[in-house]
Amino acid sequence: MNAVPGSSTFGTSRVACVSLHSPPQQKKYNSGFGNNSFYRQHRSLRHIIARSELANTSSAGAAYPLSELELRSKVRAICFYAVSAFSAIFLFVIMLVQHPFVLLFDRYHRKAHHLVARTWATLTITPFYRVEFEGLENLPSPDTPAVYVSNHQSFLDIYTLLTLGRNFKFISKTAIFLIPIIGWAMYLMGLIPLRRMDSRSQLECLKRCMDLVKKGASVFFFPEGTRSKDGKLGPFKKGAFSVAAKTGVPVVPITISGTGRIMPAGLEGRVYPGSVKVVIHKPLKGNDSDVLCSEARNVIKDVLVHQG
Repeated sequence: MNAVPGSSTFGTSRVACVSLHSPPQQKKYNSGFGNNSFYRQHRSLRHIIARSELANTSSAGAAYPLSELELRSKVRAICFYAVSAFSAIFLFVIMLVQHPFVLLFDRYHRKAHHLVARTWATLTITPFYRVEFEGLENLPSPDTPAVYVSNHQSFLDIYTLLTLGRNFKFISKTAIFLIPIIGWAMYLMGLIPLRRMDSRSQLECLKRCMDLVKKGASVFFFPEGTRSKDGKLGPFKKGAFSVAAKTGVPVVPITISGTGRIMPAGLEGRVYPGSVKVVIHKPLKGNDSDVLCSEARNVIKDVLVHQG
């Protein structure tokens, strides 16, 4: 399925990677520091970085070496994917059985499938992190079509957003639909495939979104187009806001913070301890896609800046 904390944490992570894995330099500097001095400095810097990384996790593991924290994060990731896979297999069977009835009685919303997906997401994330919601009163009713937009921090954004209990259609890369069980479930749910670098596919995607909205369904966009790798909010693409402006439905901005610390983009093999906060903002309406885009980005950005 298709999913930014403060930049300081991510900046530290990058420095840690360079310091811990870069090969030591063999050349002596003119200032008089030889190799032994360099290694002493290197060890000292590594110790400082390790303490900084552990402090950012805000967990009891801060007393352990960095290597042990990394080992624990990898074990947590293995457990996370195991829980996700086993629950998906069982729940997919339920989804498969109910699919003919969904097509017959609820082709566009597919509420029964989304209920199964919500159960799957809840079972998967509950043992690993806590989610706090703010602004639930701003959510439109389940039967009200809308365009939902959010910042994109992590692979975990999808799991987190599924627990909201809204039947919106995510947009996801076409290749994801080929993944056994997960991709098949996405197909049954009626999610929208997209080939990112294909302009024709992008146009077809927007047309399908407008068609779904006109028939009473909701769609979900990550307007940045990809996950942030440095914790900063990227520029927004205007496709989501064009759909809202042309169909007259509200835009519901959502800010997600915390998932990027738990599973940073590019480090999907680790699950660090932490918590997630989801803020649902008041819906925006208008017929100017540029204005909607600017307003939605500003309200999302304000929360991210405030939370640091």
